[in-house]
Amino acid sequence: MEMKKTYKFAFKTSLHITAVLTLAMSIFLYAFYTINWFHLLLFACVCYGLAFSVIQYRAQNFIYKRINKIYEDLTLLESTTYRKRPVTTDMATLTAEIDRFARDKKIEIETLKIREEYRKEFLGNVSHELKTPLFTVQGYLETLIDGAAEDEKIREKYLDRASKGVERLVYIVKDLDMITKLEAGDVRIQTESFNIIELIESVFDLFEMKAAKKKITLTLDRSYLKPILVKADKDKIQQVLTNLVVNSIKYGKEKGTTEISVDNLIKNKVIVRVTDNGEGVIKENIPRLFERFFRVDKSGSRKEGGSGLGLAIVKHIIEAHDEKIYIESEFGVGSEFSFTLEKTK
Repeated sequence: MEMKKTYKFAFKTSLHITAVLTLAMSIFLYAFYTINWFHLLLFACVCYGLAFSVIQYRAQNFIYKRINKIYEDLTLLESTTYRKRPVTTDMATLTAEIDRFARDKKIEIETLKIREEYRKEFLGNVSHELKTPLFTVQGYLETLIDGAAEDEKIREKYLDRASKGVERLVYIVKDLDMITKLEAGDVRIQTESFNIIELIESVFDLFEMKAAKKKITLTLDRSYLKPILVKADKDKIQQVLTNLVVNSIKYGKEKGTTEISVDNLIKNKVIVRVTDNGEGVIKENIPRLFERFFRVDKSGSRKEGGSGLGLAIVKHIIEAHDEKIYIESEFGVGSEFSFTLEKTK
């Protein structure tokens, strides 16, 4: 089957050669000798057999071997297993294979370009995030070294500010380490059964004072008389709730509200909603909220602090649980982040 095309080519070409040579021989014999039809037919058969053998041999060696080399090159370029592939001399099939290979490589090149742009953007963001607190700490320490340390009030003030800068550096590095492990799949999810309502209340207790500074109320949507048991990594879900609550306080309006609700979604799932009436996000920015270092506030001041990795970490933790996270937001009205969890059976 693999030589079907070459046999067809050799058959037709041999037929043409035989017809031409037989006609030439018959004219020659007619002109100079008496035509013997048996000898003429024998000559035609021998001529055809020789022509077919030579043409088929040349087609196989000249065309088939070169096509085979192309297949081997394609296999080497696109296969990591070096497996042998069936070879065909069908030009349409070979053209389709080359076109497919070209398309695949084009997609691969475009993907590499996107990754390279993403890498450059990521390195630029990391540099910017680390540079600000580093220069802050450096500035305060150099001022103290130059003599400001002699003044007790200035010394305490600058050391306190330098300490806050170092704390932010540690916070950024810890979040970077966390998201790197999450993306690499190095963080193992240790599932257990726990009451999600109790966990929410403990997170509220942690950030009650932070919310009070902006007069933001942290509340559940209603009284939950019965526990709602879920199966997940308790520490990781606490980090998710922490990041979402901190985010809502950070971008919340003064005298605003951050409300959390837990509702049944389907038979074995619940959905946890974190809703605020803060600044909200414009529609164009919503798809990018879970990107590393993406900030709605583009000002260089970074007045609200943070590592810029909180929502990215939230997304990775939820996806590590094989769950989904959603966002709805309207600029000037508020935002709602929601995620699913498996209920304890």
